Parts: sequence; structure tokens; C-alpha cells
Amino acid sequence: MSLIPSFFGGRRTNVFDPFSLDVWDPSEGFLWPSGSANAPGKDVAAFTNAKVDWRETPEAHVFKADLPGLKKEEVKVEVEDGNILQISGERSSENEEKSDKWHRVERSSGKFMRRFRLPENAKMEEVKACMESGVLQVTVPKELERKPEVKSIDISG
Repeated sequence: MSLIPSFFGGRRTNVFDPFSLDVWDPSEGFLWPSGSANAPGKDVAAFTNAKVDWRETPEAHVFKADLPGLKKEEVKVEVEDGNILQISGERSSENEEKSDKWHRVERSSGKFMRRFRLPENAKMEEVKACMESGVLQVTVPKELERKPEVKSIDISG
């Protein structure tokens, strides 16, 4: 069984549901009502769900972020302080009708932000981003590594 859902807020599933892997959290709703906008961790779930891979090739740093259901207009890619790459956005929640009966809510909503400090060899002025099928790819080219120039000296004698 997983304890993680109970720490990150959101609506609970039925604790009597035999197929649920969620564990009942006795402190839920104690200080903040369930689903309250002020509840701690409400935006943390969305933040933690923005999964990002970072790989380095000889030519560039390549970031891939899984952002299912988001349009490119809902995502920001920014460069901060010269060498910090910031990926942020917001996934809005679905409209709830009072007559609706929810059985399970696992998709998170809210704001997310991921920040990465890049090494000195990153060309931050040449960052490129593209989004396809819910996957954001950000490419940060690297400065070519300069090999030291070696000059051969003749030995006299």
C-alpha cells in the first residue's frame, strides 16, 4: 500500500474501496477541510507530477518534461539569473457539479515549477523548446570544448 497520496492532498478515494491503494489519513480535514484551497500540499501534487529528464550530450543539455493534457500556451520556459532554466505552468481543475459523484481523482491540478541550475558551458541565449504529444523538450546548446593548442618546439643541440 502507498502512503504517498495521503501526504499530498487532493480528494480522497473511498477508504472502503477494495481496489484502492490509498491509505486513509486520520489527520485529513483536521485543520483544513478536504479539498480546501488553503490545505498544505494542494499545489505540491502538481509540482511533483511534473516529471523531467535531464541528459547531457556532447552538444547540448536536453530536458524532457511529461506534461499530459497541457497546451504549449499553458507552459512557460524561462531563463533566470543567466544560468537557471525554469519550466512552469498551470493545469486547471475540472468543473465540479454538486450532483457529481467522484469515485477516484488521481490527476493533479494546480501550478508546477521546476528549476535547474546549468553549468557554465550552457549557451542560455540559444535555448530552444518544442512541445509534442504532451512532452516538452528544451534543448540548451553547450559551448564547444576548446582543446588546448599544442605547439611543438624543436630542440637544438
